[in-house]
Amino acid sequence: MPKKKKQSRGPTSLRLALPATSANLGPAFDAAALAIDLYITIHARPTASFSIHATGRDQEVCRTMENHLILSTYREILESQTTKITPLALRIKNDIPIGKGCGSSAAARLAGIALANHFGGLRWSDSQIIGEASRREHHPDNASACWMGGLTVARVSADSDPQVVCIRPKGKWPLLLAIPDQALSTEEARRVLPAQYSRADAVANIQNSMLLLAAFTQGRHELLSAALEDRIHQPYRAPLCPLLPCLQVLTSTPGVLGVALSGAGPSVLVFLDPVFPPQKARKLVATHVEHCGLSAELLLTSISSRGARRS
Repeated sequence: MPKKKKQSRGPTSLRLALPATSANLGPAFDAAALAIDLYITIHARPTASFSIHATGRDQEVCRTMENHLILSTYREILESQTTKITPLALRIKNDIPIGKGCGSSAAARLAGIALANHFGGLRWSDSQIIGEASRREHHPDNASACWMGGLTVARVSADSDPQVVCIRPKGKWPLLLAIPDQALSTEEARRVLPAQYSRADAVANIQNSMLLLAAFTQGRHELLSAALEDRIHQPYRAPLCPLLPCLQVLTSTPGVLGVALSGAGPSVLVFLDPVFPPQKARKLVATHVEHCGLSAELLLTSISSRGARRS
């Protein structure tokens, strides 16, 4: 008797873990970002109809089906490739603050693209995935750091995929993420930026960006306070992000190497001295924030050397 042909099976389930990111890093506006050791994890499996179960931070946003960024990106990618859309059941555990400058939208878009790549059998390369996310984000910094991990420097042009360099910073770079209660949309943070800058401001930012890269690649912690100085976006966003001027005062005090707005804000990234006890540094920052009449969630974290991956 002839052997029965095995029925072809569709794509199997997929588990993803994508890190939070902190972009701009002071002077490296729209060019550099760090992956942070906070994650959104997703388990997706084919099913009869779309559904979401969410736990962790910002559960209401994560479980709302309407205009869900992961699912809308997934659908749009498959539609653009004229590929069948397989309904998915998603189980999401989220630790990334949403709408607070920690790369939540880049992580969500990359998750949607990765799901489309897997369940649609697209076989896209890393460059294609980062390029698609960058076009949707309108800049490549968060997307490249989230997908690749570590410190990334990215350049994008209208007619090609981004050019991305991934760097593993030398030595230890402990971080403290200061997260305020209120969110801030990237669009609102962009509106306060001027249309033009002086040559002096542009040159200062170029110099500081190069110094920042040297600090990370050579493990030169003493360079950080000067290297994080910025004239392009932080001075204009400070009124929208009061934690920034509050914490900038602590730069070069015991335990604190430097301070930068995380992405477009309102969260602030504090680089801690690796030889200073981190809990003690956190307590000093908490006392200062309270003294400023502000409140913030203070998370001790670190640079994630790994980007998006199957978990």
